[in-house]
Amino acid sequence: MRSEPAPDHGAPGLTPYQESLRRRLLTAPVVPAPAPWRNVFGGMAAVGGLTGIGFGVDPATDHDLVMVVSSQGYGVFDAVTGERIARDRDPEDDDGPDVSPDLSCPWIGPLAGQRVRVAGLYGGGLHSSGGGWRVDVEAPDWPHHRILLSSNGGNWHRAPHTEGWWHVLHSTWSTLRAVGFSPTGRTLAVATSSDLTLWTRDPL
Repeated sequence: MRSEPAPDHGAPGLTPYQESLRRRLLTAPVVPAPAPWRNVFGGMAAVGGLTGIGFGVDPATDHDLVMVVSSQGYGVFDAVTGERIARDRDPEDDDGPDVSPDLSCPWIGPLAGQRVRVAGLYGGGLHSSGGGWRVDVEAPDWPHHRILLSSNGGNWHRAPHTEGWWHVLHSTWSTLRAVGFSPTGRTLAVATSSDLTLWTRDPL
């Protein structure tokens, strides 16, 4: 009969300060991102089997573009309108981020002929700050993740919720793949294994 592992009595417990921070996160409700941010999809876009995302800029519109890599192929979203402007359901198997040394894959759509670095299942990362804003990922009830947006030096350790920082997404249903800003700082993305959430703001 299989026995349960013995508890690790040597593991340190949380200090009162650490426990107060954990409670702060656990009790902060999800709220809309503050102005000037706007949720692009009015929620999230379903992307089954999402493995990673990357960013670019459309030379025709100057809008941020989001390249999405998934088990269903490649897709490109306009990060301002939310429109999916390109789709490839059968990309080359030997040219994806999982086999590329720099975690890149070929763009499709407006930036075809170039390559995009992808952050997600196979590694890489996105910008954690941009344009005076910062995003943090915390997991006080791991494996769930809370996405925290802060502005102008706001710090969730000290400032009141919705006064310097905002809990904008609680990922409880899928595996987190990537979180961060576009290089322009105009788009914030949260990608999980099943969906994509985008927020956009006007240029400074």
